[in-house]
Amino acid sequence: MKRILFTVMTLLGITGIASAQELYVNSEPASNMAARSLGFRLTGKGMRMDYDGSNAIRVEPEVMFGISKKLMVHVAGYGSNMMQSGFRMEGGSVYAKYRFLSQDQQHSHFRMAAYVKGAVIDNPFMPTTGNHQSYVNYDLDLDGNNSGVSGGLIATQLLHKLALSTTVGYTRYLNNVNHNIPDGFSSNAVNYSLSAGYLLLPVKYKSYKQTNMNLYVELLGKTNAGGAALARGNYLDIAPAIQFIFNSTTRLDLSYRTQLAGNMDRNVYNSFLVRVEHNIFNVFKKK
Repeated sequence: MKRILFTVMTLLGITGIASAQELYVNSEPASNMAARSLGFRLTGKGMRMDYDGSNAIRVEPEVMFGISKKLMVHVAGYGSNMMQSGFRMEGGSVYAKYRFLSQDQQHSHFRMAAYVKGAVIDNPFMPTTGNHQSYVNYDLDLDGNNSGVSGGLIATQLLHKLALSTTVGYTRYLNNVNHNIPDGFSSNAVNYSLSAGYLLLPVKYKSYKQTNMNLYVELLGKTNAGGAALARGNYLDIAPAIQFIFNSTTRLDLSYRTQLAGNMDRNVYNSFLVRVEHNIFNVFKKK
């Protein structure tokens, strides 16, 4: 029995390590979490608000469901002191991803997935604190600031210890709860990303209890479409990150994001991210 248990856990460990470098910090891969699993995330973001130089935080609790090997669902909440005085809950979102293509080879695989996301947020479109009379933020998003829907495609290629992934998506912004989109703002945006992850440790796999260390760099971009001329901006951010995975179940992410290029007026140009995640396998019974 001990030998069987060790073999099973070893296979789980190998599976986790083989795709560990796909667990991107600022984007999602085409691969899914394990089927019939349950995950919990707590993300904290720290940022400097451009309109008055104040520091703000956002907290994002999240529950993740591995429905099957092809389908997973995230349910997230948002709370921050970014847009109004004092910390307050802002709303929530639901994210679903379906993997429709998987080509597996030894030490490599290629996968594609489609995703959709919807968010309902109660926030003004511009901060209500500080001296911001001349301030405008055209960088709308579904991660706590704005309501809307988005969808797109993800393609991920694993090559031994290196994983590359790209995402292209479309976002339609809607009125927030009790707050309408200001005149001239763009309600449409194209989002795109290019992510790379490298498994640095362990050099040689011996046990699923070994700690993994992954290094990431991600390019995250957006182009607004429609609206007034000033609202049709774009930007490209870079986000390096380091990640630790413990016992193939728990991970710690640290990331810094900053703008490389762009002409869009934004709330935030630089931010830090800290995330803790824990996964529980075989929670749901197989039908």
